[in-house]
Amino acid sequence: MRAILLASAAAGALLVTAAPAMAQDSAPARTQDHGEDSADNQEIIVTATRREERLQDVPLSVTAFTQKEMTDKGIVGYEGIARETPGVVLNRPTQNFNNFTARGIATNGYNANLQSSVAVYIDELPVSTIGNTTVVDPNLFDVERVEFLRGPQGTLFGSGSLSGAMRILTKSPNLNDFDYAALADIGLTGSDSLRQRYNVMVNVPIVSDKLGIRAVGFYRNEEGYLDNVGTGVHNSNTLIDYGGRVIALWRPNDRLSIRLLGSYENSDPKDSSLTSPSLGREKRVSDQPDRFTGKQTVLNATIEYDFDFARLTSSSTYSDFDQRFWVDLAGTFPAGSYAGAPIAFGLDANGFDKVFVQETRLVSSFDGPFQFVVGGFYLNRRRDVDYFYRSSPSFLAARGLTGLPDQYYQKQYTHSISEELAGFGELTYRFSDKFWLTGGMRYGRTSAQGFTEAGGYLATAGGFNYFTYALLGIPVNFNTFTPYAYTEGVKATGSKPSWKFSATFKPSDTVTTYATFSTGFRAPIVNAFAGRPSLVNPADIIIPNGASSDDLKSYELGAKGRFADGRVNINLAFYLIDWSNIQAQANRVSDSVQFATNIGAARSKGFEVEMSVVPTTGLLIGFNGSYNDSKITKLSPTEAAISGAVLGHRLSAPRLQGSMYIAYTFDIGSDAKGTLAINGQHVGSYNSSFPNTPGAPTVRLSTFGVTDEYNNVNLSFGVKKGAWSGQLYVENVFDDHSVTYIHPEAFLVSRFGTMRPRTFGIRLGYGL
Repeated sequence: MRAILLASAAAGALLVTAAPAMAQDSAPARTQDHGEDSADNQEIIVTATRREERLQDVPLSVTAFTQKEMTDKGIVGYEGIARETPGVVLNRPTQNFNNFTARGIATNGYNANLQSSVAVYIDELPVSTIGNTTVVDPNLFDVERVEFLRGPQGTLFGSGSLSGAMRILTKSPNLNDFDYAALADIGLTGSDSLRQRYNVMVNVPIVSDKLGIRAVGFYRNEEGYLDNVGTGVHNSNTLIDYGGRVIALWRPNDRLSIRLLGSYENSDPKDSSLTSPSLGREKRVSDQPDRFTGKQTVLNATIEYDFDFARLTSSSTYSDFDQRFWVDLAGTFPAGSYAGAPIAFGLDANGFDKVFVQETRLVSSFDGPFQFVVGGFYLNRRRDVDYFYRSSPSFLAARGLTGLPDQYYQKQYTHSISEELAGFGELTYRFSDKFWLTGGMRYGRTSAQGFTEAGGYLATAGGFNYFTYALLGIPVNFNTFTPYAYTEGVKATGSKPSWKFSATFKPSDTVTTYATFSTGFRAPIVNAFAGRPSLVNPADIIIPNGASSDDLKSYELGAKGRFADGRVNINLAFYLIDWSNIQAQANRVSDSVQFATNIGAARSKGFEVEMSVVPTTGLLIGFNGSYNDSKITKLSPTEAAISGAVLGHRLSAPRLQGSMYIAYTFDIGSDAKGTLAINGQHVGSYNSSFPNTPGAPTVRLSTFGVTDEYNNVNLSFGVKKGAWSGQLYVENVFDDHSVTYIHPEAFLVSRFGTMRPRTFGIRLGYGL
C-alpha cells in the first residue's frame, strides 16, 4: 500500500511540475542557474577568513555547498556533507550523534568524553561539543551555504577546530522582495518504511530597504527500517523532527544592520540505528529503546556597523539544549547466571545545556597593502546531567530483587561549568596583487569543573550493590539508600596560543597557490568520575583526573585553478600533520566507565583534490578524492597500557575516499529543463579504535573491528519549469549494506552502523 501511495504521489508531482511547461503561464517565471553554461554559475563567495572572498581565491582548503547544490543532491544533513567533502568522514552511530573526522585526526569514531576535533558552527554558535552527548543534526533548508574548512582553524574558530571547522550559514531576509519557497520529499525504504520531509520558507519585506523577516518551518517523519528484537518493535528507529527559525533584519542606514534570530528544533528518534548483524539484516536488540534526543533553542543578535576603514561585528548567542541519552548497557556483562542471558543494566541520562557565546570582531575594509581581522570571544556553558542507572521491572520481578522505588538502583545529579575566553587576530600584508603574507594568533584560556550535587542515592543491601545480586542471581530486598554528598571536582584550566602563517602567490588571475603552517589544540578535560573505583571489580584501574590539552602542527601546500572561462576548476592540497600529547578515550574493563587520558604522538599525511568540469553546454562533471596515511608514531609502555594503543597503529580514518557527480541538463519543450544525474561516493575501510584492551594491553579489545570499504550510488531525474521543480530519485541504488561505523565500547550489544537501505522517492519544490 505504501508503495502504491508513493507511486501515486510521484506521478502527481511530476504532472504538477510538467503542467506549467505545457501551458501558457502569464506569471513572471523565476530563473535558476543550472550550472550548464559558464563561469558565473561556478562562482561562490565564502567568509572562511571572516571577509567575503571568492572561493577560488581563498588560501585555504574549503569545500562550499550552495542551497541549490544540496537540494539537487538530496543533502539534508551532516551525512551528505561528509560524503561530498574530501578527507572528511562522519562517524554517525545514530541520529543526533555526529562526529566528524578530518584528515585522519581521530583515535576512534565516537570520541566519548573528548572535545570534537572538528568545530561545527551554526552562524556564530559552536554546536560541536563532547563526543558522548547528543548533537542535533540541524535542518539545512534555506541556508545561505555550508562551508567545510579543513586543517586547523584555531586562530579564527577556537580550540575545537583541531582539524577543521564546518559552518552552517543561515540566509538573511531580502528587504525588497516578497518571496516564498517549499520543498516536499517523500521516499520509500524497503517495502513499508515511509520517509516524509516537508519544508517551507516565507520572506516578507516590511519596510523596503530597511526591515524584513524571513521564516522557515520544517517537519520530518521518517519511519525506521530496523526491527528491535528485544522490544519487539518493527521499524523501530523512526525519526520525528520538527522546528523552525525566524530571522529579522533591520538596516536603518547604509552603515548599520541589526539581525535577530530565533530557532527551535526538536529531534526525537524513537530508537537507535545501530544494528547486530549476527541477528540478521536490519535487526537490533535492546531491552528498552535507546533514545538519543535533542531539543535546541537558539537566540542570536548580530549587530554590524561599517566604519570607513572596517566592519565591526558583535554577535551574542544564547542556546538552551535538552537531551536524552538513554542506552541499554547490557553488553557490559556478556552473560549472567540465567541461561547465558545478560543482566538488565542501562543508563537513562538527561542533559541540560545552557550556553552563552559572545564574539566581537573588527575586519578591515580599506584599500591598501595591510588588511586585518581582530576580535574577542567568550563562551560560558553550564551542563547539568542526571545519571539514572536502571534495571528493568521484569528483571527485578524475575530475580526477586525488591525494595527499589522504581527500576533505578542509582541516581546521581551532576553539573559542570566550562568557560573559554580568547582574543584573536590575523594580519595580511600584500606586497602586490600576486603575493601576500598572512600571520594570525589566537590566545585563549579555558576552564572546566565538574560538581556532584547533594542527593540522589545508591541502593544497597548488606553492603553490596545491585551488580552483586543481579550477577549471582540472589534475591534480596534493597533496604539502604545512600545519598551522594556535594563534591567539587578538580578545576582544569589551560591557556595557550594557536598560530597561523601563510604565504599566497597568484602567478595569474586564474591560479592561486599557498603554503600554510598552523597549530591547534583542544581544551583540557576533567573526567566526571575521576578517582572512583569500580563497583564491579575494585582491583580494576582507578579513573584518572583527566587529560591535558593536546598539540597539533600542520603544514599545507595548496593550489587552486580556474580555467576555460570557469568551465574547469581544480583545487589541490598536500598536508603533513604532527599530533602530540593526544587526547584519547579509554573505557575501564569491568564496568565500561569512560575516561579521557593523554598518549604519545601521531603523524598524518596526505593529499586532496577537487575538480569540476563543464565540457559542453548542459553537462557538469564533479570529482573529489583524498588519500590519508595517519599512524601512531610515539607511545610509552604506560600509555599503551592505559589506552590500548599500539605503535604504528593506523588511526580511525580511511586511506582512500572520493565522490563523483555527473549531471546532464537538457531542454524539455521551450521553457522547461530536465536534469539526469548520478552521484557516487567511495569510502575506504578504517579501524574502529585502538586494538588492545585498556588496563590489559596484551589482550585484544573485544570490540575492535574494521569498517567495510563501501560505495554509495544515487540516481535522480528532475524537471524544472520556472519556480517549480520535481525530482525522482533512488538512493543507495545497489542496496549496499556495508558496515560504515563500529562502536568502540563493549556495553552496546548492537554496535554497527550501516547504510540506509535502497530508497525510492520524489521531491517537489517551488521557488528553489
